[in-house]
Amino acid sequence: MLKRSGYADLPLHTGLVPKWLADRMKLLGTQIVESILLNYGKKEVLTRLSDPLWFQSLGSVLGMDWHSSGITTSVMYALKRGINERAREFGLCVCGGRGKYSRKTPEELLFLADATGLDGDSLVNASRLTAKVDGNALQDGFQLYMHNFILSDEGDWVVVQQGMNTKSQTARRYHWSSENLRSFVEEPHSGVTGENQGKILNLTASAAKETRGSILSLTQENPDKMLREIAKITGQDYVRQMEFDFEGSHSLTRNAPDLQEKEILIRNDRNLVMPSRHEVRSEDIDLKRLGAVLATAYESNNQNFESLLLTPGLGPRTLQSLTLVSEVIYGTPSCFSDPARFSFAHGGKDGHPFPVPLKIYDESIRILGESIEKSKLGYNDKSECIRRLNATARQIEANCEPLADFEATIAHERTNSHIWGGMTCEGEV
Repeated sequence: MLKRSGYADLPLHTGLVPKWLADRMKLLGTQIVESILLNYGKKEVLTRLSDPLWFQSLGSVLGMDWHSSGITTSVMYALKRGINERAREFGLCVCGGRGKYSRKTPEELLFLADATGLDGDSLVNASRLTAKVDGNALQDGFQLYMHNFILSDEGDWVVVQQGMNTKSQTARRYHWSSENLRSFVEEPHSGVTGENQGKILNLTASAAKETRGSILSLTQENPDKMLREIAKITGQDYVRQMEFDFEGSHSLTRNAPDLQEKEILIRNDRNLVMPSRHEVRSEDIDLKRLGAVLATAYESNNQNFESLLLTPGLGPRTLQSLTLVSEVIYGTPSCFSDPARFSFAHGGKDGHPFPVPLKIYDESIRILGESIEKSKLGYNDKSECIRRLNATARQIEANCEPLADFEATIAHERTNSHIWGGMTCEGEV
């Protein structure tokens, strides 16, 4: 069971995802979801979507900006387009969206409830409560502007929603899961990502249980008595009573962040550095893991992947991308602590770590699609090869010292970018 909780920095980026990337994100994102469905089932798809680090890794492997707030909206838009076209087949549906589409979530949920026999009122209540808690009970300075409710026909659900802080130009993404949910008002989040903004009022924390009870009692007191009592308390003392340190309740306590190197605090003792700069640096990734990916693609025994290599035109660079795609499908939770590494599959639309190689991207879509279709017919050679890509990389990582030459890898990608159809938001390389 994947469960991650915490905060990561998501700088706000403006602009639209170009159609050439949005369409490919839909295709590859849907294929990845289908692969997880075929191998693990619907619950696992939802569990992964509730993991902030896996979600960030998925966005990176799909070629979005590796660290920006746009990953949330673009990935959910891609998945909504792809999954909902095959909702009956998948047994999954994505509701809501950004802005005005988020407000249509209750209507969409009631429609799905009628079609599946699920409890529509309960689902709508869950949607509204998750939005209310993140928008009101968790007063962290972020205004919600996106709300997606992902539902299975078995009644399991995940919420992915995001808030914006216009003053700091940052975003915070919240993940909820019905599978891990114990209470809507006590430690309800499966994960939260966003920049640490300092101390916040978090009435959902376990340590705030007494405070919640006190607030409930206050609502039953005579207003005149309340005003007299409040007058005895200074503003500073009142604030102190409402704050909880990070260790005790998972609210955030930190001095003003360095705008270039923002530290990310994630619960369960997991840390992720998600800086505001655009370029990917060697310290953003696990070089041993990246080295294992490169060794799998360029140096491993080709007999392990014979059925893939027989595909006309497939070479080591496509194997590199497929290895990272394989990791998103088959990897374990520990694999996703450095989401920036997954941008070495298909680059990023802003040109970091390198332009999106469209020819390689299209090969990844074609080969993964073929493996899925053939596996449905009982021919598992290609799908087993894709699974072995991940297993081989993990074996190399465990038994060797395959440290990647980061600068040489970046240089190689950019040198060959024109050959591989490199594209950015600015156009062809």
